[in-house]
Amino acid sequence: MPVIAPAEIADSPLSARRQALAVLCMTDARAKAAAARALFAALLADENTVVDPDEVLVAEAGAVPGRPARPELVPPVRVGRRRSIHTTAGRANMIHALCHIEFNAINLALDAVWRFSGMPADYYADWLRVADEEAYHFTLLADHLETLGASYGDFPAHNSLWEMTDKTAGDVLARMALVPRTMEARGLDASPPVRAKLAEAGDAAAAAIIDIILRDEVGHVAIGNRWYRWLCTQRGLDPVATYAQLAEQYRAPKLRGPFNLDARRAAGFDEDELAWLEASAR
Repeated sequence: MPVIAPAEIADSPLSARRQALAVLCMTDARAKAAAARALFAALLADENTVVDPDEVLVAEAGAVPGRPARPELVPPVRVGRRRSIHTTAGRANMIHALCHIEFNAINLALDAVWRFSGMPADYYADWLRVADEEAYHFTLLADHLETLGASYGDFPAHNSLWEMTDKTAGDVLARMALVPRTMEARGLDASPPVRAKLAEAGDAAAAAIIDIILRDEVGHVAIGNRWYRWLCTQRGLDPVATYAQLAEQYRAPKLRGPFNLDARRAAGFDEDELAWLEASAR
């Protein structure tokens, strides 16, 4: 699968889904972020908007997702105890963890584009938008990390977000249920306390970045909700009961409160879903 530089995106004869796969296979994190943004900009500019929903694509073995050599990926228990964010090193550690989440989020959005054929054109446009915004978040965090004397890759990280992406590779319904609506939705709950800690530590720039991320992540989770419900309707499934079944089948992590109910409502969760969420967390 050829790798496309950002400047070549608009003129490439490849379809948008093929381009998404090519960008996903890129191993340089900053280059991947730039290419993801260029791909969505080309889509908006109507410069190469060919999306063939029925084309079946195959990735080269071991190419997905493309990753840099660092950070070292370790089990969550080996990531290590976070240092106090009242120190520069502690804030760098936290920002690095957030940066890694956003890098993985670029990958999962691009994977949602290339992997699943037969979806409406709006589905692919939605996930290319998500990839663009996740790339923006990654770049903001990576730039801020450098002001703290560190770079992306300097700390070990875990791979939980991509592991669920990989588990759900065979079913777009499971992917929509368990990645944006579960793994990413956890960010809606976690962002306010993280922002408060950074602000209290005097890092106003990092707190402002978290504001941007939370604003955009509400939209990303809403996209997951939109397509999860669309798929449930297509398959004649009850969304709440189906989610419970998929969470058990794929061994999704048990969600624990407190939940950011306002953000979850803004992202499209209805009251039945929120009631199930709170009950299951007890």
